[in-house]
Amino acid sequence: MNNIYLRIIGLLIFITLLHQYKPSPLKYPKTEKSTNVIDIYHGQSIEDEYRWLEDDNSNQTKAWVQKQNAFTDRYLRKIPFRKKIEKRLTELWDYPTLSIPFIKGDKVFFYKNDGLQNQSVLYVKEDIDDSDSLASVVIDPNKFSKDGTVALSGIYFSNHNNYLGYSVSKSGSDWREFYVKNLSTGKDLNDHLKWIKFSGMSWSGDGFYYNAFPIPEEGKELSQANQSSKVYYHKLGTVQDEDILIFSDIDNPKISPYSSTTSDGRFLMIYRTKGTYGNSLMVKDLDQPDSRFITVINDYKSETSVVDHINGKLLAITDRNAGKKKVVLIDINNPKESEWKTLIPENKNVLTSVNMIDQKLVAHYMSDIISEWVIFNLDGKIINKVDLPGPGISYGFNGDKDQSVSWYRFESLVHPPTVFTYDFKNDSSSIYYESKASFDKNKYIMKQKFYSSKDGTKISIFIAHNKNLVLDGRRPTLLYGYGGFNISEKPYFNKTIPVILENGGVYAISNIRGGGEYGQEWHEAGMLGQKQNVFDDFISGAQFLITEGYTSPDRLAIRGGSNGGTLIGAVINQKPNLFRVAFPEVGVMDMLRYEKFTIGWAWAVEFGSVNNENDFENLLSYSPLHNIQNMTYPSVLVYTADHDDRVVPAHSYKYVAKLQNHQVGDEDPVLIRIGTSTGHGAGRSTKKRIKEYAEKWAFMFYEMGVDI
Repeated sequence: MNNIYLRIIGLLIFITLLHQYKPSPLKYPKTEKSTNVIDIYHGQSIEDEYRWLEDDNSNQTKAWVQKQNAFTDRYLRKIPFRKKIEKRLTELWDYPTLSIPFIKGDKVFFYKNDGLQNQSVLYVKEDIDDSDSLASVVIDPNKFSKDGTVALSGIYFSNHNNYLGYSVSKSGSDWREFYVKNLSTGKDLNDHLKWIKFSGMSWSGDGFYYNAFPIPEEGKELSQANQSSKVYYHKLGTVQDEDILIFSDIDNPKISPYSSTTSDGRFLMIYRTKGTYGNSLMVKDLDQPDSRFITVINDYKSETSVVDHINGKLLAITDRNAGKKKVVLIDINNPKESEWKTLIPENKNVLTSVNMIDQKLVAHYMSDIISEWVIFNLDGKIINKVDLPGPGISYGFNGDKDQSVSWYRFESLVHPPTVFTYDFKNDSSSIYYESKASFDKNKYIMKQKFYSSKDGTKISIFIAHNKNLVLDGRRPTLLYGYGGFNISEKPYFNKTIPVILENGGVYAISNIRGGGEYGQEWHEAGMLGQKQNVFDDFISGAQFLITEGYTSPDRLAIRGGSNGGTLIGAVINQKPNLFRVAFPEVGVMDMLRYEKFTIGWAWAVEFGSVNNENDFENLLSYSPLHNIQNMTYPSVLVYTADHDDRVVPAHSYKYVAKLQNHQVGDEDPVLIRIGTSTGHGAGRSTKKRIKEYAEKWAFMFYEMGVDI
């Protein structure tokens, strides 16, 4: 009893001392308000007090950014255990990691990171059985820049694997530059393409196809709307200005085309999309010089992707009349949907991918978001199911269709990644590389539970914590969510989360509607006019963690990025007393103007457009910026970046300015961290990422009054 009494006294003393560090009152940097900036939507006047913050190039905005970062620095610097967390994160980061190997031609390629390298290095070795020590460097992106802001963003092998195309991004921007390396000599060719966005390199013959938007106006590179994309063909040895225009649609600038080719370069596919979901499909047989494009799908109501071809017939994965997806064969000489041959029919689980290896089809399914690998023959008959170490997430099985060996990776919230070799000759797995992370997975547990949302819908939630954790309703807990764009949130291992678990905390991921966890129907239940379901699902997840004894409102933090940032902004407007800490990161916060910037117009498929009155009313009902009121919000730490040209930083700037102005009381800070020379999650050095996460977790524990 005496020990318990002393602990309580000690805790009270700590909390008292902790809060002495807080600046009181919180004197935020002054943010000027725009005057008479009013937009009219369907007869309704909406004031935009901070419109001037949309101009990221103005000296006024740059000064505001500097002052906000300095204020955040001063606040976070006072947290006594921030450096301690940073030290532990560095330890968690500092171990060698290997990617899933993959075969191209007669060689094996893989990525390796020594631990604290800014970027992983691409290696090649001559044989599967060769030691990794015999491998040689193909591309070392750490040499692109000293500060790690120039990154390798994609690699694309030519059809005969004699050339390697690769793309480079700078400062986290979505803009790319293309280069080509001769794999025999190891030297780059003179080919250099600029101003590429949302495109890969689809090889055929002695060049490749790609899609590109018009070059933006000077000074508007990171904000100008990206429309009127076109498909080009680049022949090796020529300059970009000579590239051949393959496809454009000048009458529909918001319908974007993109290209791909089959592994042998025989078939060219042109997909067209109105936004982030749904595509049409045209195909051309490049073996026939005079062939024309054949239309396979002429609407945007589904998603279909060609994997490869089998004897001239297209192998495709589609959710057309199959919300959880199926695999079909399409004869382009008779491409009507009624003539498609179903190889792998839709079933109760969500089919996420299919690869052709060893003349077999390797399909990845999600069964309640847990990975399953099923191997079929080319007639669609099941041959084998891959045994995984337990419930978790797996991906891989990449390579060429004639190879007999491949690799896959397995992990979970509490299981660091392990890479396995799979031998198709005897249908067996063996460990190829096991993580050396300084984290004892045997001490922790991951559980999957289900709870009811507001309307009774069952929602999955993954929860991780120490096996011996006492559920006293006071555990510091971080709940993560996304809920949109058909993206599935899976229980991946995150090397930063052990800091939370090792300090008596709980980490949870809620699989809310709007994602792809249960197919297209699940996605549609959280988009457009159904968006409130997303927020209800997440709020119900928070309430579940409280009622089940994991945590309490004063010990609960929430986090989400991009569309997940929208989620966090919306729920703290709707339920401010339910959470203690909130991290809205690179979020879409101004739902009335998101279509104005870069690729934002493409999200109207998901969110709706202000041009439609019903959509406008719905967007206004939850827009994080427009629903801020004078009340006490949780402690908020917003993250954005000055080179984010996907969700422009103006969203977060305007949101923070207004939230700081409306926050009631001095105990709960509203801070913003604006990354410099970084983008929508990319462009950060390892050191910068470690520092950023140290700030987050220190802020979370500090605001909860938890000693570390």
